Amino acid sequence: MAKTATTEPGPLKIGTKVTATRDVNGVAEGATGVVEVVNGITWSRYWVKWDDGRWQGTVSGGDLVRSKDWEDFKRRRAEEAARPKVEVAAPTAAASDGSDAAPAAGGAASRVPAHLLERSKRARERRAAAAG
Repeated sequence: MAKTATTEPGPLKIGTKVTATRDVNGVAEGATGVVEVVNGITWSRYWVKWDDGRWQGTVSGGDLVRSKDWEDFKRRRAEEAARPKVEVAAPTAAASDGSDAAPAAGGAASRVPAHLLERSKRARERRAAAAG
């Protein structure tokens, strides 16, 4: 069966030429180096020997890209930055009895339905009146 191409190239291997995608502990974005050691089971971290002779350990894979893909990475990052941001509006809690209930104290969103919050408020008021 033929291998299928994927958009994610997978983890880096020892000897892979890489480029830093952002400033990483004193190494400037765009610096190149070679992966010398690969660590991790669920989160891959790399030891990189940069072209200026420095070694750096525990570099996340998100901070590195294969050097051959560097130009494509910069282009995709610029396109993503230019793309308009879409805000997702928070869902509003509607009271089941059809009345417009005020949001929870301080305007914070609540997962408790508005009619239950109102019921609790009335119960506290009844208790306070009976105790007073």
